Formats: sequence, structure tokens, C-alpha cells
Amino acid sequence: MKIKLGLGQLDMESVARYCAGELYDYTGDKGCKVSYVCTDSREADADTLFVATRGERVDGHDYIVGALDRGCRCVLCEYVPTNIAGREVAFVTVENSIEAFALIARGYRENKRLRTVALTGSVGKTTTKELTASILQRETNLYATSGNFNSVIGMPMSLMEAPADRDTAVFEMGMSGFGEIRSMTRAAAPDIAMVVNIGSSHLEYLKTRENIARAKLEIAEGLREGGHLLLNGDEPLLRKSFKGKKFTVTYVGIENKSACDVYAENVKVSESGTEFDLVFKGKTYEKLKIKLIGKQFVYNAAFAAASALLLGCSEETVREGLYSYTPDGIRQNIYEKNGVTVIADCYNAAPESMRGAIDTLRSLSVDGKRIAVLGDMRELGADSDKMHREMGEYVARQGVDVLLTIGESGALIAEGAILGGMPAKNVFAEKSVDNIDSLCSELDGRMKSGDALLFKASRGVELERAIKKLFDN
Repeated sequence: MKIKLGLGQLDMESVARYCAGELYDYTGDKGCKVSYVCTDSREADADTLFVATRGERVDGHDYIVGALDRGCRCVLCEYVPTNIAGREVAFVTVENSIEAFALIARGYRENKRLRTVALTGSVGKTTTKELTASILQRETNLYATSGNFNSVIGMPMSLMEAPADRDTAVFEMGMSGFGEIRSMTRAAAPDIAMVVNIGSSHLEYLKTRENIARAKLEIAEGLREGGHLLLNGDEPLLRKSFKGKKFTVTYVGIENKSACDVYAENVKVSESGTEFDLVFKGKTYEKLKIKLIGKQFVYNAAFAAASALLLGCSEETVREGLYSYTPDGIRQNIYEKNGVTVIADCYNAAPESMRGAIDTLRSLSVDGKRIAVLGDMRELGADSDKMHREMGEYVARQGVDVLLTIGESGALIAEGAILGGMPAKNVFAEKSVDNIDSLCSELDGRMKSGDALLFKASRGVELERAIKKLFDN
């Protein structure tokens, strides 16, 4: 990953100052400067700061010499290699490169800071980010990444890449364990922070939903004084005490209206999208519309609208921004192909989002069958098998006509559906995620014009391969 610095060059003395690191300058050129930052030694050159990080599989420190061989003169690292004699290079050493890089990003932006919206959640982060950006770009000079740069390295890099003429930014923050969101929010120093939901993703690493909530709430630690923390008011795990904090807490919800500061009501789902009223600070914004189909997306839209209103956007801007957003690619993208309605929703999957996708399939008016093509939901931890079987039971209860699954965990969805009363003849399971041909062959023999097909699985399954094979050939 390599980015160009949006505010101009960065010198190594500033790098050391921002992160309280030790500067070792062997260049003979005090104040060595760079215009780029990278984490891949193959992209390093004389105008680039190489950030050496430690990962589960790769240690960037093993590639420092390779970066120097490519002309790199500036390195952030945790220790200086022994085999650099005679090299003209400047090192800044720190205890933890990733945490230090977050501080460098914050320091770099501090003199020309952005109004920043930061958000996290177990599902729907990117949709919330894009809905928020769709609104804010109408009234601000917005910076928002087009990709999914929501990691402890990607998010600070995005912050440093923002051009000088931008005044507002939206960042999403993902995580797999404690401390990651804390690092990112220290970099972003948000004016508004949001926790959209607490789901089951990452149970493999964090073990309990309570721990997931704790990790997500780290986002509040970077909030600027006078900022706003928006939390899902329908999630009991987010009902915490924030006494003594110098920010405002706002609860956003649908179900628990009496305990929410902002809430959606009169939700209506149709084949063209979803409509709802939003109550914000006692005022009702009627008949807001999104092109996404399903009640689950009202949460994303409500958070986006609330953050924009807190930043001073007009009702017209909120209304237009929400309605103009169209999901792309493999997120909920509904279209017709060869007489079949396709719901492409292959970007990711957790129990909460998969149930929502099944509800969307169920809500469509179709002449033919409702067919669900589902795959593994990953990172669910010790209860993964149970959750997959329960998903199958949910498929059966929702009256889906045909179920096809892929992956070993996906096969447990099929098993649960049969246990839930779905006829075995209407269920097919392919255990190997590599055998997409088998899945497509079975599906091709079952689907007909007038049917509706849902494709949903975790990102690693790459279920969009089936869509491409069936409809793009």
C-alpha cells in the first residue's frame, strides 16, 4: 500500500516528534523529507517513508534492507537492522510501528485538520460510510475513500492522503481485536463517532458480544472535546455510562423509540427501496427514501442522516443524499438478468446481515420461486456450527422455496433448513468452496424465468464467482 501525502512533504524530525520516537539520521541531510508513505518495500524509493510493521505472517523489518536497495532513505521501524553500514538513511524507532503511525497521521493533519466522521459496527460499516458520504458531499468539500481502507494502517494512510482543499472526511474502522479501533480513532480525532451495531462477527477472536462491544466503543476514546458519539439505541450492550466525558451521546434506533434521541418509524419496504420517517431532536423528517431494500438498512440511513444533521446539513441535502446512493458491485445490488431477479450481496456475511438478506428475498413479489444461495459465515467462533444450523432453520421459517449452499459451514445451513421442515429435495449442499461449477450446475437446473435468487456469503467464499459464471458467460 502506497499513498501520496495530501498536505505536502513530511520530514523525519516531524515524524519522530509526532510519535515520540527516536531519530537516527545517517543521511548527513538533517530534515530528510518524503512525499509518499508505503508499507510494501517493493514500492519504496528515495521519496517514500517505508513503515515496517509486524503482522501474523510477515514482519516488515525483514524487508528494510530491500527497501534501502531500492533507494529508500526514510524508515519507521521498531529496531534498526544490523546490516546497514554505510547506508545514507534516517530511521525513527518506536515500540510499536502501527500505533506510532496513527500518531504520525494525526500530527501530520493537526495544523489543517478535517471535520471527521468515524464509524464502526459489526455489519453495514461500508454502507453507512457511503450513505454518509453521499449526503455530506453535497454541502462540504468531502474526502472519503472509494475503497475499504478501514484497517489500522489503511485508515491513517487515508487520513494522510486527503488533499489540502478538503474540509470534511468520513472513515470507517474495522477490527479483529482490542486496541485496533483505539489506534485508528487516535489518528482520526473524530468530531462524530458512530457504533452502528454489535453483531456476531469476530466472535472467533473476541469470544463474546460483550467484548465486541468493548472493542467497538474504543472509537469514543479519540473523540474531540464537544464531539458527538452516536450509538445503536436498540442494542443493550451499548447502554453504558459516559459520565465525565466531554462529548454528547446520542442514541439512534428503530425498536426502542422511547429511549432513543433519534429514531426511525413508519418503515415501509417495497421492491423499489425502503421509506421511513426520521425523528431528530423533536422534528420529524417524513418519507426519507433509500434504494436499498430491507429494514436492516434503515439503521445505516438513520446514522448517516443523524451525523449529517449534526454537522449542519439541510433537510433537502439529507433527503437527496440518501436517495441518490446506489450500492455497487457485490453489496446489495438487485437487478434482472435473463428474466431472473438477482440479489447480489456477496460482500460479507454475519448472522444479522444474512437474516436481513433473507428477509429482503422474502419481501420480493415474484412469479416463480425464491431461491437462496448461501455460503459460510466466517469468524463466528465456538458457536459457529450452531449459528449456521439456526440460519438454516430461519430460511425454512421464512418460506424460501429452494436453498443451495457452498462450503462446509454452508452445509450446516442446509442441514438446519431440513431440520426446520424444508423438503430435502429442495436443498442442495456443496461442501467445497472451490467447486463452484457443481453449485452452478445444480442452480442452472433449478432456476427459471420469474425466479428470484439471493447470493450471500462471507467475503472469503467469493460467491460472486457463481453469479459471473451463471449470468456473464
